[in-house]
Amino acid sequence: MGKGGALSDGVVKKIMLSYMYVAIWIFLSFTVIVYNKYILDRKLYNWPFPISLTMIHMAFCSSLAFAAVRVFRLVEPAALSRRVYLSSVVPIGALYALSLWLSNSAYIYLSVSFIQMLKALMPVAVYSIGILLKKDAYKSTTMSNMLAISVGVAIAAYGEAKYDSWGVFLQLGAVVFEATRLVMIQILLTSKGINLNPITSLYYVAPSCFLFLSIPWLIVEFPLLRQQTAAFHFDFLIFGTNCLCAFALNLAVFLLVGKTSALTMNVAGVVKDWLLIAFSWSVIKDTVTPVNLIGYGLAFMGVAYYNHSKFQALKAKEAQKKPAAAADEEAAKLITEREGDGKKGDSQA
Repeated sequence: MGKGGALSDGVVKKIMLSYMYVAIWIFLSFTVIVYNKYILDRKLYNWPFPISLTMIHMAFCSSLAFAAVRVFRLVEPAALSRRVYLSSVVPIGALYALSLWLSNSAYIYLSVSFIQMLKALMPVAVYSIGILLKKDAYKSTTMSNMLAISVGVAIAAYGEAKYDSWGVFLQLGAVVFEATRLVMIQILLTSKGINLNPITSLYYVAPSCFLFLSIPWLIVEFPLLRQQTAAFHFDFLIFGTNCLCAFALNLAVFLLVGKTSALTMNVAGVVKDWLLIAFSWSVIKDTVTPVNLIGYGLAFMGVAYYNHSKFQALKAKEAQKKPAAAADEEAAKLITEREGDGKKGDSQA
C-alpha cells in the first residue's frame, strides 16, 4: 500500500477512535443520569438526598485519584503552588459542587426528558457569562441565536405536563453554576497554561468539591439521615456501581475533550439529549407532549446553528494559522540557505 493509502488508514483510524470516544461518553452520561434519577426519585429507589449522593461520588473519585497519583504513581501531579490552588482550583471546585448539588436535586422534582430540554440553555448561559466576565465579545447574531434557544426552551416548559417551579429553579441554577465553572476554567487555568489530565483534575477538584458540599449537607441532609438510620440499609452494590459510573464519566469527559474537542462534546451532547428524551418517554413512561417537542426542536435548531458557527470559526482560525506557519517555515528555510552560502564563501576564502 502506498503513502496515500497509509495516510487514509490513519485518517480512518482517527475517525473511528473519535466515534468510539463519543459513544463511550454518551453511554456513560446516559447511564449516570438514569441511575441518579433511579436512586433519587421518590417513586423508584426513594433515597432523596442529592447532596449525600454527590458527596459519595466525590469521596469515591478523590480516593481513586489519590491512589493513582500518590500510591501507584500512575500519573504525575501538576506543578501547582498553594496560591494557584487556592485562587484557581478551589473556586472551580466550589462551582462544581453547586452545579452537581442543584442538578441532582432537580431529578427529585422533574422528569429526565424535561431536564434535558432545560439543559439546552447551557450555550446561552456560557455565552452570557463569557460576556459579563469579558471572555467573549458581544455579537448581535450570536445573541439572536441565544434568544431563539431561550424561546424554544420556554415553549418546552409551557408544554411540560408535570411542571414544577422549584425543580425548574434548581435546574436553571445548576446550568448557571456549570456555565460559570466552564468559563472560569478558561480564565483561571487554561489562560495560565495549566492543563490537567482526567486523574489530576479529580485529584485536585474532587476534594474541594467534597468540602464545599459538606457545609449544606450538615445543615440540610444530615439531620434527616440521622432520623432514618435505623430504617435505611446502605446497598453497596447500588451505590458502588453508581460511583464507578460517575468516576468513569469524569474520565470520559476529559478523554473526549482531550482527544477530540469541546465542540465535539457539544454535538454529542445533543444526540445524548434526544436519546434520553426517547428513553424517558418509552421506558420510564414520562409524559412528553407535542408542545414539549416543538419547543425543544426550536431550541435544538438554535444549538445546532451555534455549534455550526463555532465549527466555522475554528476552521477559519485554522486556515489563518496555516499561511503563517508556511511563511515561518519558508523564512527558516531562507535563513538556513543563507547561512549555508555564507559558510561556503568562508571556506572558499
